[in-house]
Amino acid sequence: MDVKDFYFELPQELIAQDPLEDRSASRLLVLDKETGAITHRGFRDILEYLNPGDCLVINDTKVIPARLFGVKKNTGAKIEILLLKRREKDVWETLVKPGKKAKPGTEIDFGEGILSGTVLETVDEGNRLIRFSYEGIFEEILDRLGQMPLPPYITHQLKDKNRYQTVYARHDGSAAAPTAGLHFTKELLQEIRDKGVEIATVTLHVGLGTFRPVKVENVQDHHMHSEFYIVEEQEAEKINRTKKNGGRVICVGTTSCRTVESAAGEDGMVKPGSGWTDIFIYPGYRFKVLDCLITNFHLPESTLVMLVSALAGREHILHAYEEAIKERYRFFSFGDAMLII
Repeated sequence: MDVKDFYFELPQELIAQDPLEDRSASRLLVLDKETGAITHRGFRDILEYLNPGDCLVINDTKVIPARLFGVKKNTGAKIEILLLKRREKDVWETLVKPGKKAKPGTEIDFGEGILSGTVLETVDEGNRLIRFSYEGIFEEILDRLGQMPLPPYITHQLKDKNRYQTVYARHDGSAAAPTAGLHFTKELLQEIRDKGVEIATVTLHVGLGTFRPVKVENVQDHHMHSEFYIVEEQEAEKINRTKKNGGRVICVGTTSCRTVESAAGEDGMVKPGSGWTDIFIYPGYRFKVLDCLITNFHLPESTLVMLVSALAGREHILHAYEEAIKERYRFFSFGDAMLII
């Protein structure tokens, strides 16, 4: 399977640079995964496609303001750091720019010394382990000094940090938002509950690997980055109950999808627990839990396009994307949504 099979031409102007004022005002392309039929709706119409007895699975991870700007203590040279994952209490794996200035032993000051870091070692893919020192609570300092780690294709400054969070974000830990969830308002979620749809919450902390291009020609040779997930017992029970009763499991976003598929046994039942997953879903994969997916429009040749192609078929997905481009849908993180049923 060639990575080029997942390429499509996307006009730059269709990459959404800013979130809509009203979260739920985005457009919704509904794709029938069996027939390839396409319907154009508004996101609030999602309610019409959810049935009593279905289960909507959401990812409650919270994006941390993981981008820090500092200076080297001895030279004053500027350094940018992106927190990727916490290895232990004050040690983080980070992405450093420019990397050549961050050799082991390098000391960096942030916010005029409010926070300082020491590079410990270089690890996979040139990432650096940095030990931070500070007085007070790390999360509060990060909130003061850090910026939201917006994807590289978003060049506009984000006016409100909360617009890169879902309304149900709870657990700090992501370097990127689970963007399919950005379309939901608290009011819409309440309407969904009122209709008799169960809402199950899982946690998967999204890593920056989600934006990494696939650099190998053969899709099967690509190695997925790993991400930490948690499925609580009562949430697993909601999903399993839905399956047993004949309802559909509808995941909000590829992260919720990857979580339930990682946590499920071959019998399709979700097991509570936590751990690291590097599951890579591409055409040929047999879904154990998920029935339908709410997602955004993804980058060409990305693992996310491969995941949706596994669900609906590559031809149906590429045709739907062609239609979305023709109809001027907004793409990527702050863009419009797609429902695959």
